[in-house]
Amino acid sequence: MAPPAAFENPTGQRAITVPAPAKLNLYLHVTGRRADGYHLLDSLVAFAGIHDVVNVSPADALSLAVEGPFTAALPAAGDNLALKAARALRQAAGVAAGARIRLEKWLPVASGIGGGSSDAAAVLGALARLWSLDANAVDLDNIALALGADVPACLKGYAAFVGGIGEEIVRAPALPPAWLVLVNPGRALATAAVFAARQGEFGRPGRFDESPATARMLAELLASRGNALTAAAVGLAPEIAAVLAALEAAEDVLIARMSGSGATCFGLFAEAGGAASAAALIGRDHPGWWVRATPLITDARALAP
Repeated sequence: MAPPAAFENPTGQRAITVPAPAKLNLYLHVTGRRADGYHLLDSLVAFAGIHDVVNVSPADALSLAVEGPFTAALPAAGDNLALKAARALRQAAGVAAGARIRLEKWLPVASGIGGGSSDAAAVLGALARLWSLDANAVDLDNIALALGADVPACLKGYAAFVGGIGEEIVRAPALPPAWLVLVNPGRALATAAVFAARQGEFGRPGRFDESPATARMLAELLASRGNALTAAAVGLAPEIAAVLAALEAAEDVLIARMSGSGATCFGLFAEAGGAASAAALIGRDHPGWWVRATPLITDARALAP
């Protein structure tokens, strides 16, 4: 996760603010299933310029306050992954101090772009700084994995190939500058339900060694890969097919794909202007959809405040 930035809040206490960027699965293959039921994955993960915001400041107890347009869609505070991350870190590190956590929720919930996972990763990184934890004293990677399959990659914050159940993370070759249009039809999808609905054979890893020089070359690489959960997700939420069709029809789009277990989909563009125009047209034609144009981010440090 991007290094936290410290500042003085109005009360005079030291506080730390970090972005929690949307996570994208540029491709996602299901390669097997373990005896305990967990699916094995191979995915290229990167990030988007749009993000939630996490702020932590000193307090005697742990608390979470949430604001922003997607606040109502979140579970109760006690079940929120951000607060679970804080509790897990405090227990693992043996910390007696608390923290006041404020989460600004700008990303759709249960939408395949890792909003909750990115929030949890941001909390781990920010609290490690707030509590001055020794990097060798606590294993953030293990804590992250126990919270969810996407949390370790979000904690790293760089474009990576992700394998296993999320614990195998290998930095990807350099990715080119590119732009995205993210579209969600206003439908939350439970990851477990999508995996349960998935049918068919297991796939093979899709990793590559070359660094695509342009967004078009990246799209050509992605075209021979896919998202193995798309059919299952469309079966549960048919509006995803309409989202993909709208993105595929956009002028200048290089490739359109669903991220994660859905329902958010993305279109890849070479230029900011093409992405902005596509987002404006899709938003006009579908006013009930969440539509955003944003850059592709390969290192979350670029978003540090």
